Amino acid sequence: MEHNLIVREPELYFDSIHQELNNFLRDTFLVNAFANPLNIKKMSTWRPAIEVKQNEKNYKVKVQLPGVKKEDIQVELDNDFMTISAEIQEEKEEKKEEEKNERFHTSEFRYGKYQRTISFDQPIKSEDSKAVYKDGLLTITIPKQKIEPAHRKHLEITDS
Repeated sequence: MEHNLIVREPELYFDSIHQELNNFLRDTFLVNAFANPLNIKKMSTWRPAIEVKQNEKNYKVKVQLPGVKKEDIQVELDNDFMTISAEIQEEKEEKKEEEKNERFHTSEFRYGKYQRTISFDQPIKSEDSKAVYKDGLLTITIPKQKIEPAHRKHLEITDS
């Protein structure tokens, strides 16, 4: 019998419960129970989807970062770790006089900072790694360092 492992991110789980409860209260009582009374948007942490694969030569990491500018993404490699960080900032634009009294009715856009560190089970060749960002998908290819097998040596035991 085959079993599939479902990975759950606790923060995302509670975010969806929070959103569902907020929707229920808004629809039932026409109130936004968790609304910010000053209508201030907060910078939050967001957690993009990630995929890590490996074969005998490489690790391949894919991260979904839609809406992020390439220059707002950093990838750092160190020994057998990789840290990816990115940020999405709310766009600021000058509003016309009639738009100044606008406020959000609904916004599911996420703004904030993202950082994720991934450890690998084998040393990596950071100098030969490459990253490509296209259509909101960051793809990083990281070659593995070849691990030489340890040589066995039989030590002869002497009296002195």
